[in-house]
Amino acid sequence: MKWRPNRQLEGYAFLLPGLLGFLVFTIFPVIFALVISLTNWNLSASIFEKPPQFVAFGNYLDLFELPIFKQVAGNMLFYVAAIVPLQTLLSLLIALGLNQKLRGMKGFRLIYYMPVITTVVAGALVFQLMFDRDNGLINAPLWWLAETFGLKIQPPEWLTSSAWSKTAVVILTLWKNVGFTVIIFLAGLQAIPQDLHEAAAIDGADNRQRFFNITLPLLSPTTFFVLVILVIGAFQLFDEAFVMTRGGPANASLTAVGAIYNTAFGNTSRMGLAAAMSWVLFIVIFAFTLLQQWLQRRWVYYETGEG
Repeated sequence: MKWRPNRQLEGYAFLLPGLLGFLVFTIFPVIFALVISLTNWNLSASIFEKPPQFVAFGNYLDLFELPIFKQVAGNMLFYVAAIVPLQTLLSLLIALGLNQKLRGMKGFRLIYYMPVITTVVAGALVFQLMFDRDNGLINAPLWWLAETFGLKIQPPEWLTSSAWSKTAVVILTLWKNVGFTVIIFLAGLQAIPQDLHEAAAIDGADNRQRFFNITLPLLSPTTFFVLVILVIGAFQLFDEAFVMTRGGPANASLTAVGAIYNTAFGNTSRMGLAAAMSWVLFIVIFAFTLLQQWLQRRWVYYETGEG
């Protein structure tokens, strides 16, 4: 291949800013975090007064012995097990409804997407008021039933109860993010050829049969993509829990990223331990992604286009 100075230099010149940004803001922090995870570095002390000490894998060993490790691991399993299937199902149902050819449907699509562009802080503050035990909108029907019919109902203490705080975070997360996956499912539904549905209808297939035999199989690549990004997003959950519950009460709603933040910038300021926690989180997310990649062979259908 001949060297073409003008074209190739121009191409590299256009690639250089993005490549430099990727190296400086992505590759370098990842490598630096790995190096930090092998040291004992207290951020509260000056790096000149108390330089980082190399401890090899000591931070990783300490991490698994921390009492909070098992609690955060349990919290993350709850978040993943609740958010991923619920958001997938809700998004698919809403996308099916928004895929109808009705007047004003664009307005409904906009309404469902609006929470996505709303800031997490604003949404969390509103939900804090709604989850208030005595005056919140969510508990209001329960209080009305208790007062009207004399029922002995104790509405949940959403934000101050260890049993309900994670559920409150899940509800906020679903409200905030469902609109994003609805758009993805909607794009997948609109990419399905309509002639397949028409041919199946001519052959006598009803709506349920067409859904399970045509829509779901052809939508499986979209579903796989949604599941991957939802699992990654659930493991990286932070803003919703941090703003609304601060990880409480008693770390009942603390997320993995929240634990990393508290370890790095809290009272201990153990940057080495926080870096080790971030790498463990990365390994867990990577393992789940590889598992999904392996499992997709069994249920994801890719249309080859061959007749």
